[in-house]
Amino acid sequence: MQERTGQRYRYTGLYLLAGTALFIKLVSIFPDLVEKYYSTGVYPVISRVQRFLFGWMPLSFGDLLYAIATIGLVYALVKFIQALVQKRIDLNWLLRVGVKVMRVWLWIYILFNLLWGLNYNRVGIARQAGIRPGQYSTAELDSLVQVLSSRMEANRTISLPERQPLRHKRTLFTRAFSAYQQPGTRALFLKYGGQSVKPSLYSYLGNYLGFTGYYNPFTGEAQVNTTVPVFVQPFTTCHEIGHQLGYARENEANMAGFLTASKSESPAFRYSAYFDLYLYAIRDLNLRDSTLAQLRMNQLPAGVKEDIIALRKFNQEHVGLLEPLVRTLYAQYLRANQQPSGLLSYNQVVALVIAYGRKNGWERL
Repeated sequence: MQERTGQRYRYTGLYLLAGTALFIKLVSIFPDLVEKYYSTGVYPVISRVQRFLFGWMPLSFGDLLYAIATIGLVYALVKFIQALVQKRIDLNWLLRVGVKVMRVWLWIYILFNLLWGLNYNRVGIARQAGIRPGQYSTAELDSLVQVLSSRMEANRTISLPERQPLRHKRTLFTRAFSAYQQPGTRALFLKYGGQSVKPSLYSYLGNYLGFTGYYNPFTGEAQVNTTVPVFVQPFTTCHEIGHQLGYARENEANMAGFLTASKSESPAFRYSAYFDLYLYAIRDLNLRDSTLAQLRMNQLPAGVKEDIIALRKFNQEHVGLLEPLVRTLYAQYLRANQQPSGLLSYNQVVALVIAYGRKNGWERL
């Protein structure tokens, strides 16, 4: 009798979780609803609370959770192999384990979406900035490439004295926080309070897996790989803060990071923003007109070319066997979260910046 009651309780709980997950999925179909009541309503409160709870910790609590989860998965795999060897797997065993796995999966899905994930379904930064991204001509793309080249030339030399100080993580994160305090009336939607940016505990591993930063939706912490070349770290930090502000899609986090870092008082942050966006834009131009792209790359200042070579060399020295698998899995994750272009979603920031330039003029970039 008690066993039946326990089973009924377990299945009732499972049904409630499944119903909650289904409700979240239905809500996500309506971007305007998500934008009004979640992304600009409930979520800012949730994110501030997360940053208050975990921002004071010197280490990333989210990274520790990932380590515990990994250990748990390994333990579960060992138990499964033991059950397989001991021939204890039958229909009842599979049913019990299946219910447990489904319950854990539903909890993760619900918490992920309530704490951050619903932002994938919001209207987004284009409406807030009053722009309409869409198709753009090769001429517009070429204009952007030339503007970015000019901006890099203007900022690189004066940014060099900052490179050594920015190797200190606290300096890097403090200046990124300050950059988000500067937009003011220029971009009211980029208000940021309660700093919670941490160096990734897996930075060296990340070099071989191909990531420069990531956001933990369960703790609200932004993690930055602080072992990559220092001139790319400022933009990465601003990008991850963009995720904290509720811009879940990669092109939107890129846009938030660009709008902020490019207007920073720090030349190193400005240079990092223009450098990163240039890599996206020149890649796009190369796909359209490789001859023109090569011409623009040849016209780059010598110092910028040195940085591109240094970044390429760093990446070549840290090629990991698992990187292709990680990139494939992450691309599938992006496609499952309203980004059908996969890893190319990052590159779609070009359309946002061109639309911004159309509205405000290239001189505002």
